[in-house]
Amino acid sequence: MELFEALLKRRSCRKYLDTEVSDEQIDQILHAAMSAPSACNKQTWQFYVVKNKEVLSKLNKASQFSNINAPLAIVVCGNMSKALPFQMKEFWIQDCSAATENILLAATALQLGSLWCGIHPQNKPIENVKKALNLPDNMIPLNIIYLGYPKEQLEAKDHYKQEKITYIK
Repeated sequence: MELFEALLKRRSCRKYLDTEVSDEQIDQILHAAMSAPSACNKQTWQFYVVKNKEVLSKLNKASQFSNINAPLAIVVCGNMSKALPFQMKEFWIQDCSAATENILLAATALQLGSLWCGIHPQNKPIENVKKALNLPDNMIPLNIIYLGYPKEQLEAKDHYKQEKITYIK
């Protein structure tokens, strides 16, 4: 699948088949994630790949938006021990968001469905995810990405809107 096709085909998938995602596909997705840009190349991301049904169940209850029945989840966290100093430490959010988008696009290219469920900056969901994964204090979960084979094919959509663009010449 070409890049522009993947960009338009990427949709939020909420219903998945009970078919396992292969380790090879997960590896490809994580290679794509870590190809993302990061501030000063700090690569503040840490990825938790969850296949365990008990842990997936805990993640499903982490926030009101994360109750998804998928065979796989990747929790994208910011590793604060790798973050830049002072106010620049917040660049971890951009680093992890860029990696997240790469995960979503790689999943689309592999014919998988995906869903980005935001966790940060909500205090209770952050606490719930940290507890479910037994995360150390220096890890902040940004999101849960659910992955799997979609139950139904989602239509490609182009969300382009000319009125959202301002040209300054």
